Amino acid sequence: MLNLIHSFGLLAVLLGLPTPLAANLAAQAPLSAAEVRAPDWRMRVTLYHQGGGGAGPRDSLGCAPVAMRTAAADRSVAPRRSILFIPETVGLRMPNGERHDGLWYVSDTGPAIRGQRIDLFTGMGRRSMDPIQHLNVRHVDVVRMGSFQGCPPLD
Repeated sequence: MLNLIHSFGLLAVLLGLPTPLAANLAAQAPLSAAEVRAPDWRMRVTLYHQGGGGAGPRDSLGCAPVAMRTAAADRSVAPRRSILFIPETVGLRMPNGERHDGLWYVSDTGPAIRGQRIDLFTGMGRRSMDPIQHLNVRHVDVVRMGSFQGCPPLD
């Protein structure tokens, strides 16, 4: 039964959040409690977007960056093609209007991304950073969930 409880519902209850809030978070998160474990890293978030000199038309894998999915990390910490779960991003509004499930795909690198840092791609233009601006230059928990082939999903 434990693996049927969504990760955020369980985490929310453990953190003492009210039950309705815990249920809301559980409904938004696709991961089961069995998949949740202690964070692999505590990383400092920075944001980047197209149109500001921070992102080109292709990431370091040669893929088009995907808004609110593409991440850049130090290869020695989180290798390219890693799937990462960032709990603080669950529920954020996605460009397509849906809610974020917390999954990010490391398909980019950058000269300033060293050590325990992660750069999250937000989309086209500075305004694309608005839904996630509260995490900019803050530290977040990051769990490595696995790896992917090809390019990050387009949602």
